[in-house]
Amino acid sequence: MDNRCSNRGRPAPRKKTCSQVGEGHPLIAVLQFDGVSRIHLEKLLADGQLPALNSLRSRGTWYELETPATHFEGAAAYSLSTGVNLGEHGLYYPWLWSATEQRVRFFDEVPAPEAVWERIGRAGRRSLVIDPYEMRAPETMQGLFLTGWQFKNRVVLRTRSVPGSMQRELERELGRPPLGEEVYGRPETPSLLRLKNSLVAAPRRGADVMETILKREPFDLVWISLSAAHLGGHRFYDIAQFSEELELARHPELGTALHDIYRAVDDALARIVAALPEGTDVIVMSPTGMGSNNSRSHLLPAMLNAVLTDRDPHKPRHHAAPGSSLWQIRAAVPTSVRAWIAQMIPDRLALELAARLELRGVQWDRTKAFVMPNDDAGYLRLNLRGRERDGIVEPKEVEPLLEKITKGLLTFQNNDGSQAIRKIWRLSELGYPGSCQDQLPDLMVQWNERVVMPLMGVRSTKFGEIPSPGWGTGRTGCHTGEAWALVVLGSSKLKSPMKAPHIVDIVPTICAVLGVDTDGLSGQPLLEPRSRT
Repeated sequence: MDNRCSNRGRPAPRKKTCSQVGEGHPLIAVLQFDGVSRIHLEKLLADGQLPALNSLRSRGTWYELETPATHFEGAAAYSLSTGVNLGEHGLYYPWLWSATEQRVRFFDEVPAPEAVWERIGRAGRRSLVIDPYEMRAPETMQGLFLTGWQFKNRVVLRTRSVPGSMQRELERELGRPPLGEEVYGRPETPSLLRLKNSLVAAPRRGADVMETILKREPFDLVWISLSAAHLGGHRFYDIAQFSEELELARHPELGTALHDIYRAVDDALARIVAALPEGTDVIVMSPTGMGSNNSRSHLLPAMLNAVLTDRDPHKPRHHAAPGSSLWQIRAAVPTSVRAWIAQMIPDRLALELAARLELRGVQWDRTKAFVMPNDDAGYLRLNLRGRERDGIVEPKEVEPLLEKITKGLLTFQNNDGSQAIRKIWRLSELGYPGSCQDQLPDLMVQWNERVVMPLMGVRSTKFGEIPSPGWGTGRTGCHTGEAWALVVLGSSKLKSPMKAPHIVDIVPTICAVLGVDTDGLSGQPLLEPRSRT
């Protein structure tokens, strides 16, 4: 296991004092309208279809937030929940590269900084945490923690609770959660209908459990991610582009899926805010945005291979590119069959199998660069000697190799002649310094914003045609950097930010309100307690 990023010593738990214990009600609440599309959100707000959010917006202060999701969509969850920048936590995707093992690991197996509910728990503060997106269970905390409640998803919302018996007890009282699994590949009508129903029902379950628990006991921090909006954006952002495949004329309910989910989230927001005690500071926010899916990441292994091998554009390609085996399996096996197989496999085994398949077939003794696991952007890394266990690229080769890859990939175009890639960034250009920087890609491929249908390939006059191996993710939406927060004051007051607000500011804001130290955090507080006379 790669331990270079694990030097995050956790202070010993502190004894509670009377002044540290909560006063019988939540002092601050973070409510995630997660992964929301601003275009769809603003339309529904303008049409009066999101009355709860409209009411909160009329009383609050809106902040546009910077976010690592601009380049690393998966980094937002841990940056938001820990208050630590990407370069210091190194967690940017559920499947991460382990250089010392020369393999991919699921991110639960990689060291991570403590979440805010762990931090404030050391100061005796109690948290109620429901479904934080892509977060592991805490090692220690004061209060209650529950994931996989609104819907079950083995990657982003695994079923876990602290204490361990809480999930079963609440399920007996409020019912079991629906499945919210997502299967990459060609979209199929029955599975999307089931997913829509699960996601529309999910926010109501979130409000149910919030109301139930808040009646029973007090908390200092309430945190819930209404993640139906997030997964719904991936699948239903522009479902009309698959009109023929999904027979939308026969299933118009799929065409309204995203708006139906957003309305369900708004209903849940109204109920949750009403359940909070008077004087609670409320932050409604989204750490990422959602836009059209323009990703060509399923083509990237073959594109990279063509560049590295100086492929003759006139010769046919006979073998799959190294690192593309998982995309090949997704293309060859129908979505419904893979979904059925996945349900038969225990979660831990399924996650490990996916990790093993990510770079299956790569011959490391002849591979100079490879595509790291990703969805939206493309992540490339050199097989560097001294950094990777089986590295073969000498330090003196790094600069010319990065230049060759960059220039070669930029020759690829879409079928209409437009550039497939908008820009290729070097890690040094992106500004994510920190102790975990070595875990990140060397190059980040930012695709052209133009939407291209999944079955279309790309072409280069220098390297020839790269056909699509299949439907890719089958998603219609992918992340953008349009993060935001709406702050509605309760007992605190606004504090003028000293720099552009960022999603890492949420944790220090919580700490400032609750009187907890902010040592080691990257951000700034947006609130401060009112003076007491």
